[in-house]
Amino acid sequence: MAKKYVYSFGGGKADGNESMKNLLGGKGANLAEMAGNKELLLPVPPGFTITTEVCTYYYENKKKYPKELKEQVLKALEKVEKLMGRKFGDASNPLLFSVRSGARKSMPGMMETVLNVGLTEKTIPGLVKQSNGNSRFVYDAYRRLIMMYSDVVMEKAAGIEPKGEEGIRKQLERIMAEVKKSKNYASDTDLNVDDLEKLCDAFKAKIKDVLGKEFPDEPMEQLWGGIGAVFSSWNGKRAISYRRIENIPDEWGTAVNVQTMVFGNMGNDSATGVAFTRNPGNGENNFYGEYLINAQGEDVVAGIRTPAPINEYSTSSHNKELLRLEKAMPAIYKELHSIQNRLEKHYRDMQDIEFTIEKGKLFMLQCRIGKRNGPAAVRMAVDMVKEKLIKKEQAVMRVTPSQLDELLHPVIDPKAEMEHKPFTKGLPAGPGGANGQIVFSSHDAVEWAKTGKKVILVREETNPEDVEGMRASQAILTARGGMTSHAALVARGWGKCCIVGCSDMHVDIANKLVHVGDKTLKEGDWITLNGTKGNVYEGRLTMMDASEENMILSEFLKMCDGIRKLGVRTNADTPDDAAKARQFGAEGIGLFRTEHMFYGKGSDQPLFLLRKMIISKTVEERQKALDELFPFVKKDIKGTIAAMDGFPVVIRLLDPPLHEFVPREPAKLEELAKELNISMDELSKRAEGLHESNPMMGHRGVRLGVTYPEVSAMQIRAILEAAAELSKEGKHPYPEIMIPVVCDVKELEDQFAIAERIYKEVLAKYGLKKLKHLFGTMIEIPRAALVADKLAAVAKFFSFGTNDMTQMGFGFSRDDIGGFLPEYIKKGILPEDPFQSIDQEGIGELIKIGIKRGRSTNKSLEVGICGEHGGEPKSVEFCHNVGMNYVSCSPFRVPIAKLAAAQAVLKK
Repeated sequence: MAKKYVYSFGGGKADGNESMKNLLGGKGANLAEMAGNKELLLPVPPGFTITTEVCTYYYENKKKYPKELKEQVLKALEKVEKLMGRKFGDASNPLLFSVRSGARKSMPGMMETVLNVGLTEKTIPGLVKQSNGNSRFVYDAYRRLIMMYSDVVMEKAAGIEPKGEEGIRKQLERIMAEVKKSKNYASDTDLNVDDLEKLCDAFKAKIKDVLGKEFPDEPMEQLWGGIGAVFSSWNGKRAISYRRIENIPDEWGTAVNVQTMVFGNMGNDSATGVAFTRNPGNGENNFYGEYLINAQGEDVVAGIRTPAPINEYSTSSHNKELLRLEKAMPAIYKELHSIQNRLEKHYRDMQDIEFTIEKGKLFMLQCRIGKRNGPAAVRMAVDMVKEKLIKKEQAVMRVTPSQLDELLHPVIDPKAEMEHKPFTKGLPAGPGGANGQIVFSSHDAVEWAKTGKKVILVREETNPEDVEGMRASQAILTARGGMTSHAALVARGWGKCCIVGCSDMHVDIANKLVHVGDKTLKEGDWITLNGTKGNVYEGRLTMMDASEENMILSEFLKMCDGIRKLGVRTNADTPDDAAKARQFGAEGIGLFRTEHMFYGKGSDQPLFLLRKMIISKTVEERQKALDELFPFVKKDIKGTIAAMDGFPVVIRLLDPPLHEFVPREPAKLEELAKELNISMDELSKRAEGLHESNPMMGHRGVRLGVTYPEVSAMQIRAILEAAAELSKEGKHPYPEIMIPVVCDVKELEDQFAIAERIYKEVLAKYGLKKLKHLFGTMIEIPRAALVADKLAAVAKFFSFGTNDMTQMGFGFSRDDIGGFLPEYIKKGILPEDPFQSIDQEGIGELIKIGIKRGRSTNKSLEVGICGEHGGEPKSVEFCHNVGMNYVSCSPFRVPIAKLAAAQAVLKK
C-alpha cells in the first residue's frame, strides 16, 4: 500500500484525530477531532490535511513532493466536492478553498495563509450565482486572493526580495488606499463593485510589472502554489526566529490544511471572529472574544477595522460603542457559547477558537490550546484543578517556568511595547521591566533615588563598589559583560531588571552620555528596559504589575511542593534576602557569602576593619583587626540564621581574592594608613603585594584559611557562637560551614581541625552538650570531583559551585565570553551558554562522578548545587535526575526552581 500523505475531514467523519498532532500538526489534528469525534461533530467546513512528513520530504528532496501526493490530493478533493455538492474550478457552481499552515506546536502568525483559492475570471459568475447575485462580495473575495497570493506565493515563496523597502502587498495596499482617498471612503467596506473590479485589474497589472509574471487565473495552479508557499514559509525568517525562541525543532515541519471556504463577508448576516474559552490576559473563567460583521478572518488579525466584542465581558474602552454579537445575532451567540463549553470540557484546557458566520450559519474553522501570559497560566491551572477539570499533576505541567517568572516582576505593558522599537539590545540578565532616568555613577543613583526619582544605572560594566547604586536603581544597563557578570548575578539575586552586554552602546562616563550609532542620550533622559527580552527603549513606556496573583501563586506552589522530591534553598547574603526567600517557601539557605556583608547598607565600619585585616603585615596586627571585625560578622550571621529558624544555612567562608577589597579612593587609603600607623608608601607596597596575575586561581578560599588560620577561626567562631546564642534563646539554628576552592582532602583536614577545636570551645563557653551543624565543602574545581571519595571522608556535605566549575572545566573566563560565545552558539559549536544551563555532557559528567565517588565513602552525604544554575529549569531537572538533595538559587528564582523540580518528577 502507498504511504498515506493526505487525511480527510468533514461530513461527521475524519481520517485522523487529536492524538495525531505530530503527523497532522495541531490545526489538522484539531479539525479532525472537531469534525469526526462523536462527542463533538461540530460544523467544520470539510477539507483535508497534507501531513508534516510531506514537508520533511519537500526539504530533503529539493522542494519536490512524493509521487503519490498528487493522486491522494485529487481523491481528497473529490470527497469534499461530494460533501459540498460543488466542483473545484467549475464555472457555474465553484468550490473555493483556504490553504493554511499547521505545525504540531502553535506558531501563530509565523507562517502563511492563502484564502479564496479557486476564484478566477471563469468561476466568478458561478460564485455570484451562489451568493444570490452579490457581485460586491465576489469581487472583494477576488481582490483579497490577488493580494494574498501575489505576496505569499509569487514573492515570498519564490524567494524574490522586494526592490526598495516595499513588497508587492504594500504596493497593492497603497493602490487601494489611493482609490479610497480619491472617493472619500472611510473603510474597505465602502468600496463598490465597480471600484473592486477596477482594483482587481490594477492589481494584476502591478503584479506583472513588479514580479514579471501574470497572476495565475487557473484553480489547480493556485492550489498547488498555495500548498508550496505554506511549506516554504516553514523556513521563512519569522518562522525560524520563532522556533529559536520557542525551542521548536527545525525537523518537525508543518502540515498544510486545505479547507472549504466559508465567507464572513457575504453581507450583514455574515461575520468572522476569534474567541477564547477563558480570558488569556488574566485567566478569568469567562468567554472572551471579538468579531467583525461582513469581514474575512484576516481583517480581525490585521487590525484594519476595530473588532466588536462578542459579549459584555469582552467590552473595552476601544469597542464599547460597537454592537455585541450576543445582541446582533443572539441565536448564533448561544450556539457558539455552547460549542466553546463543549470544546473546553473535551480538551480540558483553554481553547483559542476561530469561527465564521456565513448567511446566518455558524462554522468552526479551528480550535487550539490558547496562548496565555504568566498570571493567566497560573490562575487557569489552579482554577481547573478546583473545577475538577484536570488533576494537580496536569496543572503543574501546564505552566512554564518563564510564565511563572512573569508573576514575580513588573512588566512592560505589551500594547505599549508593540508601538515602540528598541534602540539597542543586549543579554536579558534580570527579568521583568523597568523605566527610569539615566544616571552614570553609583553615587548619583543613590542621591537621585533619595529625592524620589526613578533611575537606571548605565555603566560600561559594574563592580562590587557599585552595589549601593545598583540597589537604588530600578534597573541596570551595561555595555559589557555576560549573563554571569557581576551586574547579571547581583540583579538576578535581587529579582531586579538588568540588561548586559549591549555591544553597540558606548558609555561616555566623563561627559555623561550614551551613544548608540547616531543616537545620543544624556543623563536624566528616560529609558525603558525589558529584562526578559533584552530590549532597551527610548522614553517612558507604561508598566504593569504582574504580581497581583500572589494568593494564586501560593496555591500553585503548594501543588508543586506536593509533587517534587528535590529540596529548594536560596542564595541569600542578608537577613532581608532570607526573609524574602522564606515568603517564596525556600527551605533553607544553600549559599550565604560572608564577603557580601562588606558591601551595601551599614557596611562602612566592617569593610574598613576587613581592609585593615587584609593590609596587616603581622599575625598580631591581623588578629587585632579580626577581633574588632568579629562582632559585626557574628551579628550578620546570627540575623540570617534566625530568619531561617529551623532550616539549614550553608555559610561559605571568605572566598574572593583579597585585593578586591582594597580601596581605590585616596581618602579611604589615607584613613587606612593612619589607623595602621604606617606611611602611604608602605600602604601602597602592601597593597601591591596582594596583586596577582590570575586572582581567580590565586590566593583565595581555603588557601586563605591555610595560610592565615586565624581568618578561618574568626569566621567559624562567629558562626558557632551565633548558633549557640540562638539555641539558648529557644531557636533552632542549623549552620552548615562550607570551605570553598578545595582541591585536596588535606586542605579540608587542616580546616576541620580548626573547626573541631572551636566547636569544643563554644560548647564549653555556652554550657551546651551539642550544637547541630555540618562541616562540608564546595566542589568547584574539576580535581575535587575526581577525588570526591577522599573529600567525603571529612566533609558531611558537598555543594557544587557550578559557575566556577564551568569556568575551569571549559577554560572560559565568564567575564570575557562576550567576544566569542554568541558566535559559538550561533554556529552551533555550543547548543547554549553553559553559564546559564549546566553543560550536561561535560560538566554534568564531573558532577555525576563527584556524587558517585562521594557517596561511595559516605552513603548519607548531603549534595546540593549553589551556582546560578540552581534556578534554571533544565539544570534543576538534571539535579533531580542525578540524585541531589537540593538546589539553591536567588530568592526570586525559588518558585521557578520548585516548579522545575516538580516537573522533573512528572517527566521522569
